[in-house]
Amino acid sequence: MIVAAACVPARKFEDVQSKYETCQEDNAGLKRANQSLENTNTELNAKIDDIQKRMKFLEKDTTVLGTSLRQMTKNYDQLDRTYRELLELNDRIKEGNTAEIQKMQRKINETQADLLTKEDDLKKLELALSDKSKNLDKLQADLNNTQSELEAREQRVKELESILHRKDSVVNALKDKVADALYGFEKDGLTVHLKNGKVYVSMENQLLFRSGSYTVDAKGKDAILKLAKVLEKNPDISILVEGHTDTDPYNGSGALSDNWDLSVIRATQIVKILTDAGKIAPNRITAAGRGEFMPLEDADTKEAKAKNRRIEIILSPKLDELFEILDAN
Repeated sequence: MIVAAACVPARKFEDVQSKYETCQEDNAGLKRANQSLENTNTELNAKIDDIQKRMKFLEKDTTVLGTSLRQMTKNYDQLDRTYRELLELNDRIKEGNTAEIQKMQRKINETQADLLTKEDDLKKLELALSDKSKNLDKLQADLNNTQSELEAREQRVKELESILHRKDSVVNALKDKVADALYGFEKDGLTVHLKNGKVYVSMENQLLFRSGSYTVDAKGKDAILKLAKVLEKNPDISILVEGHTDTDPYNGSGALSDNWDLSVIRATQIVKILTDAGKIAPNRITAAGRGEFMPLEDADTKEAKAKNRRIEIILSPKLDELFEILDAN
């Protein structure tokens, strides 16, 4: 009994408790990661909408500039033709009235100045159109990059959702298999239910132990052996065996001193049956004693105490693939 009680020293139990709490925190972290990704997706969609609005404005502005450019080109061509006509007319009247010649010369000079102004305006429009085109290209590149980032995040979200769905499917299927294997023990205080994504097999002590004893009864051993056959076929399931007592003081003798000791050694006895009778690797199983500190019922009644005296076998799927994706992100 001393050896058995020492199987789960305080430090190991604290490690197990830490791993169990870490698993819970990871599960919460997963939900927060999933919510964060959804928030990021919303922000990226808003950014895409803003870029698209700016692109539409640039496209409209570019169209206006293009129209202005074509009109300026048309005016330039008209002025050029007028200039040539004036030159020809100037040649014809060179020998004519001096005042008329001077008037025509002023007209030519004005036309030349106007033509130079139009050329400058045309160059400015061409530069502005070139800048708008560059901005449009940059916005298109930003939009493409944003869409690529959004698609990558959506893909990671889909991977996380797929893993969670597979995990839920595995847990539900496992729950059904365990319930089928243990059918008929319900009347002896055995229940199978889902909680926090895990399968809980709860066995009241009336099925397993006599009062104050840690020797498993034959009927209880039969139930555990049936469970072991299911667990043999599901090697990716981690197993935590928890012993629970009521608040009545332990009155036994020997190496056990209190309910905590009793809960630990009872959990250890269940672990030994699972590993000795079934092909279950010991590194899949953890034994833990909870003593009287995690009751199902708080009432100080015979019925409540009977429910609190129990063994809980908690079955959890491995989440290595999910943790790898979270680490990668």
